[in-house]
Amino acid sequence: MSAPLVVVHPDPDVLAEAAAARLLTRLLDVQSVRTPVHAVLTGGTVGIKTLEAVSASPLRSAVDWSGVHLWWGDERFLPDGDPDRNETQARTALVDALVADSGLPAGHVHAMPPRGAVVDGSTIGTPEESAAAYAAELARFAPATGEDGAPAVPEFDVLLLGMGPDGHVASLFPGHEGLTARGATVGVHGSPKPPPERVSLTFDAVRRAREVWVVAAGAEKAAQAAAALAGGAVTDVPAAGARGTERTLWLLDAAAAAPA
Repeated sequence: MSAPLVVVHPDPDVLAEAAAARLLTRLLDVQSVRTPVHAVLTGGTVGIKTLEAVSASPLRSAVDWSGVHLWWGDERFLPDGDPDRNETQARTALVDALVADSGLPAGHVHAMPPRGAVVDGSTIGTPEESAAAYAAELARFAPATGEDGAPAVPEFDVLLLGMGPDGHVASLFPGHEGLTARGATVGVHGSPKPPPERVSLTFDAVRRAREVWVVAAGAEKAAQAAAALAGGAVTDVPAAGARGTERTLWLLDAAAAAPA
């Protein structure tokens, strides 16, 4: 696992613009050597601002979106189209436009199944059923061979994560049983942040990504960012466990990077 590299920007708006430019550059760099490209999106205020900045960037048209697959790191277990779903917000910010006019195939948008979705003839009624269906979708795009015991997931080229004031990433919360879940995905109950039911990638899956980027803004994140970067226990500050195989980036605004 790679040691974290910290990059600080002056405010949340600049952070989102810089993260968008970095994401587009990463996609282009990967496409110069291999295809397809697998990217994992995040929600949250800065995450969605980043997607909006990608949409507005002139560099967006340089990416061959027909060779990009989009995934999510976690999702709120709500009905399709609910405005609180990360997928819904991402579609509004960027994804629907990419499908409509930039050549992103609709089948390359891999959303976590919402409550009530029908997958392979069965209606998704629990976070565990959604997690199992998503694990099967991930496995479809996993390498043919892998390490023994490793989750069957694509070789993510970049995986974005937000971080909460409690240090959670994806929907892996301090002290929560999901922190030690094995396999690729986990159904989450009793989330301290509403809604209580969610679906998340596990740390097993996160740590398979070539690059993991933690994007966070705000003074309320400073203490947990400092604790994670100092190597705090994952049970107390889950963000400490977010590492990429080749690179781990912490993209922070000045408030989040300030001494706690």
